[in-house]
Amino acid sequence: MKILLKNKMEISKYDGIIIPIYEDKLKVDITEIPLEQLKESNKFEGKENDLYKLTILEEGKLVEVVLVGLGKKDKLSYRKILNILGESYRLLKNEKVSNFALVLDANNVDSNEQLVRASVESFIMSDYKFDHYKKKERSSEEPKVDIIVNEIDKYENIKKEAATIALANLISRKLVNEPANILNPKTLSKEVEHLGKEKGFEVEILKLKEIEKLGMESFLSVAKGSDIEPRFIIMRYIGNKDSDQILGYVGKGLTYDSGGLSIKPTSGMVDMKSDMAGAAAVIGAMCAISENKLNTNVVGVIAACENMISGNSYRPGDIINSMGGKTIFIGNTDAEGRLTLIDAMEYIVTKEKVTKVLDIATLTGAALHCTGAAASVAISNNDEFYKKVNESFDFSGEQIWRMPVFDEYKELIKHHEADLTNTAGNPGTITAGLFIGEFNGDLPWVHIDIAGTSLSTKEKGILSKGATGIATRPLYYLAKEQQK
Repeated sequence: MKILLKNKMEISKYDGIIIPIYEDKLKVDITEIPLEQLKESNKFEGKENDLYKLTILEEGKLVEVVLVGLGKKDKLSYRKILNILGESYRLLKNEKVSNFALVLDANNVDSNEQLVRASVESFIMSDYKFDHYKKKERSSEEPKVDIIVNEIDKYENIKKEAATIALANLISRKLVNEPANILNPKTLSKEVEHLGKEKGFEVEILKLKEIEKLGMESFLSVAKGSDIEPRFIIMRYIGNKDSDQILGYVGKGLTYDSGGLSIKPTSGMVDMKSDMAGAAAVIGAMCAISENKLNTNVVGVIAACENMISGNSYRPGDIINSMGGKTIFIGNTDAEGRLTLIDAMEYIVTKEKVTKVLDIATLTGAALHCTGAAASVAISNNDEFYKKVNESFDFSGEQIWRMPVFDEYKELIKHHEADLTNTAGNPGTITAGLFIGEFNGDLPWVHIDIAGTSLSTKEKGILSKGATGIATRPLYYLAKEQQK
């Protein structure tokens, strides 16, 4: 998609126009539109999420116009802007309009940083569709968007950053959407190497023998049921050599999860190519961080493997060790993500010397019972760090909700035969996170469970059906905040 900023427009040059309008100041200056009649007939009142499409004749040319209701200005959130602009773009796209303008400086709307940023991110993300494997004729025409603003120079850098971040979200979506017969630990590691060279971050890939030398028995226990060897992926971006602060990201990288010997039903396995959405979020964020050359230091790690079934599979009832030296009783082989994450956590804390750490994972089905698909779930040991994480999600238009951590929950992860158990029971989302937290080295830490938010069942707002790329943009903004 080609997006340009312009301070002038001629309507007849476009096939379509998007006009955002506030409810409390209903007017359009650039062309004749019967707003009063639309309001009287309740077809368009400028209320939040109002959308109305009409066709006008401008200098002998038919132009599709989408009126976008923003509601009251003081109640407009970034999340709402993203989604309503995504829906407005989709209306034009369905009409085969590929050359259009978004009018920010006219009518009752003045351009500002938030609107420009949201416009760029929204149009790029809502244009995405995963149909790579469908045999069909593809349109060669690239969508072209002009955003009409008052001062081009004022917003040019904002536009560039927003485009980079939105494209990073699409990198994450594509990785998650790829089927497991295409994307496995080996091909994922090669893709990260390619992205590192393209975007400018360092990549180190550890293979089986190197992983064994590190003593990552917990990670390897999950991996050994598959014929495809695991990979431990390390991504480093050092943008500020004068700082000793390093932000650590740990992403769950199960490229496929059958459940192991505690096998899932077929219906539960269909979408398990998405069990590496945490890893994808970290990869996408590292791309944007590096491409925008942030003045900060970030290290991301991924323990990539498959959880499969064979004679080598680990079993319920096994007791295994971990890189951190704590033993684990295996109550269920489908509680595997936390086993890979603890060795990744131990590694990043002890070997990469990070000063704060965040892990992100499609970890528990229980997360859906906490917040559904509306928000990701979090737990943390540090109020200040969590506040920064929460702000980065809010700034991105994504939602997160913090769970309580009581002493009673910490007792549940202990086991009478081993130091820990991987099946502590309810509240499952919290106990799973606390299990990982046993290996954070007492650093400021946030755990994010995206099991309910990593996939979308339908096309809506900025989301396409399938992977959402959730948390990619918040992780970028969290790293950007660390520059200060």
